[in-house]
Amino acid sequence: MRRGTVSWDDAEPTVRTPRDPADPEPTRELPADRPVAGPVVPPAAPEDAASGYSAAQQSDPGYAGAQQSDAGYAGAQQSDPGAQQSNPAVSALTPPPSQAGSAPLAAPGGAAAYRQSERSMTQRSFGRPEQVEPGFRPVYQGQAWPTQQPGYVPPPPIDWHQQQARAYTPAPPPKGSRVILIAGIVALVIGLIAGAGAAATVVALDGRGPIDEPAGPPIGTGADPKIRSGSVSAVAQTLLPSVVQLKVEGADNSNGTGSGFVIDTDGHILTNNHVVSAAAQGGSIQVVTQQGKTATARLVGRSPAYDLAVVQVSGIDAPSVQFGRSDLAIVGQDVVAIGSPLGLAGTVTSGIVSAKNRPVTAGGEGEISYINALQTDAAINPGNSGGPLVDMNARVIGVNSAIATVRGAEEGSSGNIGLGFAIPIDQARRTAQQLIATGKASYPVIGANVDMRFEGGARVSEVTAGSPAARAGLRTGDVVTSIDNQTVDTAEALIVAIRTHRPGESVRLVYQRAGKARQATVTLGQQTG
Repeated sequence: MRRGTVSWDDAEPTVRTPRDPADPEPTRELPADRPVAGPVVPPAAPEDAASGYSAAQQSDPGYAGAQQSDAGYAGAQQSDPGAQQSNPAVSALTPPPSQAGSAPLAAPGGAAAYRQSERSMTQRSFGRPEQVEPGFRPVYQGQAWPTQQPGYVPPPPIDWHQQQARAYTPAPPPKGSRVILIAGIVALVIGLIAGAGAAATVVALDGRGPIDEPAGPPIGTGADPKIRSGSVSAVAQTLLPSVVQLKVEGADNSNGTGSGFVIDTDGHILTNNHVVSAAAQGGSIQVVTQQGKTATARLVGRSPAYDLAVVQVSGIDAPSVQFGRSDLAIVGQDVVAIGSPLGLAGTVTSGIVSAKNRPVTAGGEGEISYINALQTDAAINPGNSGGPLVDMNARVIGVNSAIATVRGAEEGSSGNIGLGFAIPIDQARRTAQQLIATGKASYPVIGANVDMRFEGGARVSEVTAGSPAARAGLRTGDVVTSIDNQTVDTAEALIVAIRTHRPGESVRLVYQRAGKARQATVTLGQQTG
């Protein structure tokens, strides 16, 4: 039996629901003309064996409504089928004993905790309605009467009992979610140890393979590049097999390196005199080909006047070069220099012809050479001496011989500064032929000495008796200002201009004497050296 109280909300009896002892008892101000109802104790009534609930409960729809608000209590009863079988007299589920849970149910109290603010949630919604679903029989005492309101779902209770929480067993998660959850945990651990790459690999435990990245446009699959005729690469491929490295050891334990190139099928190699001069009085000359083969060379001849020399290696496995014409070279044309700068064999550099007819002195110690040189900005360094300067048709137009250095720099301490000089191949070819034929070379002279320190022309310091200069009427003190309409401003300019000719040729000189301009025609003599 439960006690009931009277609420003035609907002037109908309601049942007080269990209340938390910590909550204060709700109070309400009543009208003065209404008496306060005391506790009502309904008389005991015999249980209805057919229905399983008491007549007193049937007569108290509010009590049934209060039980309806406790859906979890019914769920707890249904989850314990053994309790039903232990009492065959009860045809449906019955509430478990009061001590079945780990904590006893709260003592009956007011129904305020179960009451709703809206009228649709009051006793009229949970009491016995006028229209009851046909065939409905309550299975436990206080079960709410179902209504035929379409689409109506009773709201969940506000207070969840401990018995309900214990009786509720959540359904196992889907298999796929469990696998993904486990994979995610494993990936997190591995990611902390081995990095994000390993974690991403382990995550794929759901059965799906790795994701293929979309194929992009093809790159780096262009046409195979060909060597263009006239390119630096084409010139290099043609000339490199003909260029050799020279390693020279002198009788005085001096040594040096330089370059050379094969000029005929007999194994003759053209190089600079200052490269091989250390071995002129004894020593050895080693030739290293592009394929790395080494052979001992023989010194055929040398010309200190032109800074040229020829050595020979019998049976050398290297093709000969083709000569061009240096007199047809023009300023600005492309050229390639090949040699062994600083001992680095097979080095290729490129540039242009920067100038022509540049008077340059070169040679070794005690041997001065005068060159009417081709100037180039192709990188030439010590060790390039004797190597070829070629045009873009792979034809040799010069022999690399000298570089300009910064004034005041120590010898050998300055590298290329963009000013290199080569002996014109027209002169080098004549000299090489003489050296191969006789071992010696001749050069033209006028039979007069000039002051090397004088500027503003070539001042004659001495005239040899019976020489071409004496026969032309030149005297000491005359200043030569031009040769064949070419301006002469220094002694070197006059010397290199004369050496561009052959012995026996005639040249026209313009000179100053006592402030007056004079002319003379000189037939060049010959000197060996």
